[in-house]
Amino acid sequence: MDDLKKMATGLAVALAIQTIGGLVWAGGAAARIATLEDRVDEQRLVAERLARLEEQGVATRAALNRIEVRLEGAR
Repeated sequence: MDDLKKMATGLAVALAIQTIGGLVWAGGAAARIATLEDRVDEQRLVAERLARLEEQGVATRAALNRIEVRLEGAR
């Protein structure tokens, strides 16, 4: 009977340790996921700004081409 109590206690301790380890791992995974989500949000904002800058560059190039055409026509 004494051996049965030791086995039950050992099993309970092992289960408790595994549960704690699983919770620690899950907490670390959640923190990593939150960090990645923050980075994706930041990159989304940067991508939107970059798209606006590209469109401004296209518009600037078109305006420059119109100016060049007018200057060449004035000669």
